[in-house]
Amino acid sequence: MKVYGDAVSGNCYKIQLTLALLEKPYQWIHVDILKGETKAPTFLALSPNGKIPILELSSGDVISESNAIVNYLAYSSNLLPEDPLALAKVQQWQFFEQYSHEPYIAVARYIEKYLGLPEDRLEDYKSKQEGGYRALDVMEQQLLKSKFLVGETLTVADISLFAYTHVCHEGGFALSNYPEIKRWIKEIKKHPKYTPME
Repeated sequence: MKVYGDAVSGNCYKIQLTLALLEKPYQWIHVDILKGETKAPTFLALSPNGKIPILELSSGDVISESNAIVNYLAYSSNLLPEDPLALAKVQQWQFFEQYSHEPYIAVARYIEKYLGLPEDRLEDYKSKQEGGYRALDVMEQQLLKSKFLVGETLTVADISLFAYTHVCHEGGFALSNYPEIKRWIKEIKKHPKYTPME
């Protein structure tokens, strides 16, 4: 398997963390988005959408969208429930991550970490704070009820939301008022096969 991505990207890190937890071998191919490498014809031939990460299988099949890749990799493992209700709850959190979490926390982090918080993006950066904290509030409420986002065991729901949440300070978000999220982060980092983001 080949993974095309940027190790500093949370969406790409989801794939790295999943592969580490499952102890699956793969080849990492770095793609520099700031240098426009996702717009190169060779990359667009693999991923017409021009986004990372992508997973290229030995068959030549290519999967894009980080949560789809994570779920494919986790299929038939304990990270992806087989029970229909539990599976739906996992997917519910993954949709939440893409629509209510990532557009705020990940984008603010991109503006600060990748772009260096330029003056012309400052208003955009500030506008992400309210939505980001709203997403953190939802997570905190769930983690008051259960050890992980879907019950008492780690699933891909946790991987999907951990990626950007554990580095949310790089987008201006403080976790001082979120004790359960901080506990959850520590819990994931304690996993014997955990690998940190570069």
